[in-house]
Amino acid sequence: MNISDNGTNWSKNSYESHSREEINSNGSLGGALLRAISEILKSILCIEIEKEIFIEISCYFYRASVVVKELQINRNTPTDAIEILQSLSKRVDSAKSITTQVEKNAQKIVVSDVQNVVQQIEGVVRNIGENLSILPSSTYGNQDYVERAAKALSEEMKYASFLGRLGENSEMKQKLHVLSTGDLKRGVRNQVDEDLYSVDVEVSAANIQFPDTSQTYVSDTTESSPMANRNISKSWSAGSSLMSLPQFAHMEPLYDTFFCPLSKKVMEDPVTLDSGVTYERNEITEWLDKKEDSEEIFCPKSGQKLKTKNLSTNAALKATIDEWKERNEAARIKVARAALSLASSDNMVLEAINDLQIVCKTKAYNKVQVRNIGIIPLLGNFLQYRNRSVRCETLELLRQLAEDDEDGKDVIAKTVDVSTIIKMLSSGHKPIRHAAVLVLVELSTSRFLCGEIGTVAGGILMLITAKYRQSDDFTSEKAYEILKNLEILPNNIKLMAENGYWEPLLTHLFEGSEEMRIKMANYLGEIVLGPDSKKIVAERASPALIQMVQNGNYLSRNASFKALKQISCYHPNAAILVDAGIMQTMVDEMFTRTIHNEPMNSKAEATEILANILESGLDVESFQVNKYGHTMASDYILYNIIIGIKNSTPDELNINLIRIVLCLIKFPKASSTVVSVIKESEASYNLIELINNPNEEIGIASIKLLIILSSFMGHTLLDRLCKTRGQPESLIPNPDEITRITEKHAVSANFLAKLPHQNLTLNLALVNNNVIPVITKSINQIQTAGTRSSRHAGSYFEGIVGILVRLTTTLYDHQILFTARTYNFASVFAELLTRSFSDEVQRQSAIGLENLSTQSISLSRPPQKKTTKFLKIVFFRKCISIKRSKGEEFSLCPVHRGVCSSQETFCLLDAEAVDQLLACLDHENVSVIEAALSALSTLLDDRVNVDQSISFLSEKRAIHHVLNVVKEHKEEVLWQKAFWMIEKFLIRGGEESVSNISQDRLFPATLVSAFHHGDDRTRQMAEKILRHLNRIPNLANTVTFTM
Repeated sequence: MNISDNGTNWSKNSYESHSREEINSNGSLGGALLRAISEILKSILCIEIEKEIFIEISCYFYRASVVVKELQINRNTPTDAIEILQSLSKRVDSAKSITTQVEKNAQKIVVSDVQNVVQQIEGVVRNIGENLSILPSSTYGNQDYVERAAKALSEEMKYASFLGRLGENSEMKQKLHVLSTGDLKRGVRNQVDEDLYSVDVEVSAANIQFPDTSQTYVSDTTESSPMANRNISKSWSAGSSLMSLPQFAHMEPLYDTFFCPLSKKVMEDPVTLDSGVTYERNEITEWLDKKEDSEEIFCPKSGQKLKTKNLSTNAALKATIDEWKERNEAARIKVARAALSLASSDNMVLEAINDLQIVCKTKAYNKVQVRNIGIIPLLGNFLQYRNRSVRCETLELLRQLAEDDEDGKDVIAKTVDVSTIIKMLSSGHKPIRHAAVLVLVELSTSRFLCGEIGTVAGGILMLITAKYRQSDDFTSEKAYEILKNLEILPNNIKLMAENGYWEPLLTHLFEGSEEMRIKMANYLGEIVLGPDSKKIVAERASPALIQMVQNGNYLSRNASFKALKQISCYHPNAAILVDAGIMQTMVDEMFTRTIHNEPMNSKAEATEILANILESGLDVESFQVNKYGHTMASDYILYNIIIGIKNSTPDELNINLIRIVLCLIKFPKASSTVVSVIKESEASYNLIELINNPNEEIGIASIKLLIILSSFMGHTLLDRLCKTRGQPESLIPNPDEITRITEKHAVSANFLAKLPHQNLTLNLALVNNNVIPVITKSINQIQTAGTRSSRHAGSYFEGIVGILVRLTTTLYDHQILFTARTYNFASVFAELLTRSFSDEVQRQSAIGLENLSTQSISLSRPPQKKTTKFLKIVFFRKCISIKRSKGEEFSLCPVHRGVCSSQETFCLLDAEAVDQLLACLDHENVSVIEAALSALSTLLDDRVNVDQSISFLSEKRAIHHVLNVVKEHKEEVLWQKAFWMIEKFLIRGGEESVSNISQDRLFPATLVSAFHHGDDRTRQMAEKILRHLNRIPNLANTVTFTM
């Protein structure tokens, strides 16, 4: 027979007959689809060969009918949706044609035809899946759940495969046995092979509940009504219970002989009395015990007097019951699978899952059957089911299937999304949480699944959260059990630590095998420690890690060094590490221990750890670091550290050695030794050479050390710097050649600024190598862009301003004087005071103005007089203008008594810097105030016209600013400079100045305080002012009385 040809011809005719007009006349397009599916189901249920495959096929059609029933089809349905439904109808009719022909030719079909039938139906199912997947959302109305169900079904149908499983059942060797629909209604039975308790195979149409689609489906030409919808719902409710499922598998009846006469339950251990009646052993034993005091005992059922209480096992009946259970349990599993595939109601799903739970508890092999029949993938879908009870029972069934069954765990791992189960740990429904955690306990006993659980994003974190859930002790206890199981994989331990649960890692670091300890140490070096874990990790891990450094192999030492570097980076851990003995071990690694052919440079590792500890600020100057009693401040230790700093040393080691010296030089005892060793050795040359090392970090570290050393041996460093090729000009880059200011630029500028200022050699080197134009250009650019242009711009700016200031200390040299005039240093510093970039810039600018103003006295000279010409003198407030007869004019400074300008003589008045200096007196920074007072004091020097200067300063209300400094600050240095200026005003300022000072009501109290509590110089100055103000007797005018 050729089913394929006939089916194709019928499908073509069927599609032509399903035009819109004919569909409307017959009732509806949906109704036609449902009737066709109903016929397909009836035909498929008649097939007795390869029954499992055809059951699965029928499930797909049944589920498709449920979707069709929910579609919103009416006169407003879009044309494209109608066309898709017509195509769907074509596919269904094609399947109907195939199954109808199978029914008509039942006696002619042989085994070879089955493959052709299944292949064609498989193609139809896939095509139906394609049609369902492209249905527009409008077809579902507002029923989002229907659309989601349809999409899920379409995905399954598009990839449905039945052909590959043909022949798995031995029944394939038999002849296909089909019953026609007419035979079903007449109750015709066909017999199969029988055993002791033979059973007829009967598939009755009465067992199948199909909707009467011709009367209940809403036509696409009429509007749906509430009554119609109720009829539809009612007609489909018959499939909502497990008991009303089609008989996809035969269920054998229970026989009376299986039941215990006492308990009325199926017997587990049947025993027979001498009366010949069989009972359940436990039941009859209990009954006989109750009759123990009776003289005569009778059989409970027959009433026959018993001669003995002996019980005989009814082996035959027990074997029969066991065989019956086995056959029916297999059938129950198949029925449950069909129910889960249909899933037409919550009750049906729950009954199926509960029945499977019972079956799995009965016998371990039943779990194998459940697994083999493909139920586990279905259960995976029910984990996201809308009903909480279904989800909960599904979890319990999965737990049973995984319990003591490695194959079951493997199937679950491959077919169930473990992340869904883990997410249920955060459910607000306690039964679901408990069920989920119990499943995970079972799954975590599998090594493979431990890996799967660990790879779930956030899975470990959720388990840790559940472990610390105080409101649910059960979940907490089980979550801890799961985490213990997960520890079998080192990567899971790492994930736990990353999520804040360090106990497993620390435990395995101490108690694990050597391989495990190495892995744990490596993880410690990789994981970024959180603020809450840094201290506890250091306390727990340090002893083990130090021991691994001392006694381990290369891998062990490398891992422990990595971990110790990580721990020592957190400065509060320094004391913990020192207490654990790390100082001795690291010093030993640096100077004593040598391991040949070790790929790792343990000296570099040890120095980095030591540098981390020393940078914490911990006082280890007197801490013994070896068996000879040496400390970190000992000459031996410091000498070996310092001589190791050179170009030939590896970069990493150089950096860490310099870091150690930077820390030790802060201690008084160590600093003198460091300076002495550097002076007497080549270390200073080495440090200067390292400035231009390609590794910028080395250059930065060496310059930082040189900056500190400059206060101890500045002239030595300065001399060696100038003797080094390319220095000092390479320390200041051209702003046009760099894109941003780096830390190295900043420390280099500050190094030059902090070297002894009055060293003419360095200052001339800066001038002769054209460093000053570069600096002034950089200052202009930063003034324009601001210091926020780079993280290090502020520090760099302070450094280059300091370099300009250093030149003002050697203005006696004509080259430097010429440079200062060329770039108008006075105006530059005055403008810097105005812009207020930072306290240090203001301080440096004030110092620079002080140095320049000191030179103004000698640089300012009166113009050369010519007796033949008449001079006209005109007085101005700031200066005196002298005009010659031919219009030639000179500006004479009233303070310096000569021709002045900001550029040529650095006059503060002409540079208009006085206002800025007075504003600095209101600053909060003491150093800025001190520098400003010093600069202003140059205007009261005895070599200038003090009277004119006081007059000028009085106009600026300078005395009020100075008095405020005295009242608001208690520093001796500020009092002394302010008192000196006040005394000048009292002596040379006349009555007006005396009046202004004496009228300040708070000033006398400050004077008295300085007089009582200041140092000797402060007390003397305060005393003089008090005498000027007549606050204490003037001894020169006191009359002495004698006895």
